[in-house]
Amino acid sequence: MPCQPRTFSCDFVARPRQGLTRPTASAPNSGYRGGMRATGPSPRPDDTRLDLTVIHRRYVPSSAAHYAGNLVDGAYSLALFGDVATEVCIRTDGNEGLFASYSDVQFKAPVHAGDIVEVAAEVTRVGSRSRTIEFVLRVVCRSRPDLGEAAAQVLAEPLVATTAVGTVVVPARG
Repeated sequence: MPCQPRTFSCDFVARPRQGLTRPTASAPNSGYRGGMRATGPSPRPDDTRLDLTVIHRRYVPSSAAHYAGNLVDGAYSLALFGDVATEVCIRTDGNEGLFASYSDVQFKAPVHAGDIVEVAAEVTRVGSRSRTIEFVLRVVCRSRPDLGEAAAQVLAEPLVATTAVGTVVVPARG
């Protein structure tokens, strides 16, 4: 079956915080990270930037394969996180911003050339110049070379491949 897009066709989705829900630890490959987000009220509960989720989808080209078996290296996921973080900064602050650091990166499942991945970024904290963003890369379509050279399938459930928490900085508002 060819890979078909899900029900949305845009690259940008702004929605409430449930965009990157925290699954329970019992769900296999769920992306559970042990409650990294602090609980309690946000320092700026009325800040609409906290409700921002941006989603990109990409086909993983064969040129990205770095290891045997068409395996893609983890840096590919991090580069996609940088791309979606740039859009977050543009949408929240009108500036591309700079990626300052990662506080957590976890590689949970392989990404292969021929896969289609979905990268989601959610703003979880807004400082005066910094933004904390949680990232998730999911494989939504998987290449199936065992079925044919160009065979692929839509996964019944997206596979969480990489998660991260990062900090970006933007110029001070003037």
